[in-house]
Amino acid sequence: MFVIMGAAVASSRAGSDLYEALARLLHKVPGSLVISNIGACALFSALTGSSPATCAAIGKMGIPEMRKRGYDADLATGAIAAGGTLGILIPPSVTMILYGIASETSIGRLFIAGIIPGLLLTGLFMAWALFLSWKRGTVLIDKDRIYSLKEKVELLPRLLPFIAVIVGVVYALYGGIATPSEAAGVGAMLCLLMVAVIYRVWRPRDLWLILRDGLRESGMLLMIIGASILFGYMMSSLQVTQSVAEAIGEMNANKWVVLGAINLMLLAAGCFLPPAAIILMTTPILMPVILAAGFDPIWFGVILTINMELGLITPPVGLNLFVINGITPDVKLQTILKGAFPFMLCMVLAILILCIFPELATWLPNKVMG
Repeated sequence: MFVIMGAAVASSRAGSDLYEALARLLHKVPGSLVISNIGACALFSALTGSSPATCAAIGKMGIPEMRKRGYDADLATGAIAAGGTLGILIPPSVTMILYGIASETSIGRLFIAGIIPGLLLTGLFMAWALFLSWKRGTVLIDKDRIYSLKEKVELLPRLLPFIAVIVGVVYALYGGIATPSEAAGVGAMLCLLMVAVIYRVWRPRDLWLILRDGLRESGMLLMIIGASILFGYMMSSLQVTQSVAEAIGEMNANKWVVLGAINLMLLAAGCFLPPAAIILMTTPILMPVILAAGFDPIWFGVILTINMELGLITPPVGLNLFVINGITPDVKLQTILKGAFPFMLCMVLAILILCIFPELATWLPNKVMG
């Protein structure tokens, strides 16, 4: 149902409206167009929970507009590729749902735990975009353009209902009002109704495309889940899981060294496998190690998710890189990767910050849910 919810929003003009509204509001900020795109990616991620959908929806409008106004191709494409990864961190996140199932932790707590780190990562992305835009001189393009207050707020009535649905879904989850399945079902129905009313997406052919895309992604996830359960059963039967846990436990290494090794393993796996597959295959192996080291499983879920974000923009199988390359075929993949690399460093910095200040991930869930 969360997948259907995202597919409904992605099928409408919500992405382009969101981008245009932020571009008008942030017009006077240095590097405003890149910052607007990153902000649009963050908000659209919350609406869809899908990184490829975010890249496609915001990139189709944002990248040509940035290049037309003088921004270099590497910054324009790299910002969207990185901004799109926020879809699996900012709630509601399908990746966190899978981690919650695999680790038997609260999905509501995971959703809330992703809010502050998501804002932190968005801020780091924006800070880099602002610095690079200032350094390259692409600052305040069209600075003589003046938007009236009416022009700045005229798109908000279309967007606020979608944002209200996301806030309502998260509130229902952490407030104990509904289970994840119930909240997702209501959210999906409301999103379908809103795209029909607000954007006139009501024809049977349009609705079929939404359901087809949702079914395709859900089918992929269910196949991965089924295969990973078989994989986990085999690993357990062959004592591989227990052996790995015992080997790490007998290392007598500092717990941060163990965490560093886990991060390197996740980063390497992310270069070749999709996030869902990595989470479902590795979580049963890693959880005993994480708990034995005294780490909070909710906090680790956020760390793992940021590692999965890194995997989406690292070669050779960085999904977001290929989505952006499909949108802008005249831009070489090497150029997109060059633009995305500094944002990868921002993600590494975010992981380090969360290791030093774990309360950034744990404080809000504990404050809200006890």
